[in-house]
Amino acid sequence: MMTNNYIVAQLPFNISCPDDMDIGMLLPSLDNFKAEKIDEPIFSLVIDNSLSPSKHRQLMKDSDTGNGVISVYTTDNGDREFIIKDIGGRHCCLLQTNEDYSKCRCALNGTKGMISFGLNDAIMIAYAFAACRHSALLIHASCVCKDGWAYPFIAESGTGKSTHSAKWMNAIEDVQLLNDDNPVLRVIDGIAYVFGSPWSGKTPCYRNKQCQLGALVHIKRDNTNHCEPMRPYIAFANLLSSCSSMTWDKHIHNSVCDTISVILQSTRMYTMHCLPDDQAALICFDTVGRNKE
Repeated sequence: MMTNNYIVAQLPFNISCPDDMDIGMLLPSLDNFKAEKIDEPIFSLVIDNSLSPSKHRQLMKDSDTGNGVISVYTTDNGDREFIIKDIGGRHCCLLQTNEDYSKCRCALNGTKGMISFGLNDAIMIAYAFAACRHSALLIHASCVCKDGWAYPFIAESGTGKSTHSAKWMNAIEDVQLLNDDNPVLRVIDGIAYVFGSPWSGKTPCYRNKQCQLGALVHIKRDNTNHCEPMRPYIAFANLLSSCSSMTWDKHIHNSVCDTISVILQSTRMYTMHCLPDDQAALICFDTVGRNKE
């Protein structure tokens, strides 16, 4: 077995695979996050294709991710089990973890594309749920950065998060894309930061970079462009719905809620009612931008 070390949002983890498997070839998105040595990993994932599903398990949820279905189970001893299927319904990966996701094993199946898909989802699941115990949230957002500040745009799929990021980059000087689908929001010493990650949806943006959180913005399509602050309880619900979490797992859910509470004590969240144009970006930046402070 060969062990590969990685660090995402200053949180280390490792993946052990058979000697004849090249993780870099399967998932080049991980390359920017590779590390020679790491301290205590938040999780370890072992690829073991001899794994088989548990005989005694209870289905907790089938989640349609838009790219496939993930079935979540609990076993009699409290462990977790995930069946990962692609958009064609093909079984790509079996992931088994202990209760706190620190010890993970997976079996991969199918073509190279299926194996890449299953392994990517397995790593993302393990990271999301292990990291939340370290005040880190994997959020569904498109995020830009400017002058050291990060601005995640949150919305339902298809609303226009990526479009709004593109308008910022087109209309505002020195704006860069940090991540287009799954940045990491993490609190360190009481300060909220946004980190790039190896998971960026259809846009290959895998930047190993961090910026301080400037503001959270919920994108909402409208016939006019205007931006307004969101009430705290609405902001909490909106951010929670954008986080990778499992409401039936009390430890994970409580960790996520605690981190959100800390973030919203120091960071405002806004609703950006907008058209898909440059003017929307300019109005949003004029309202939430931190460069003048």
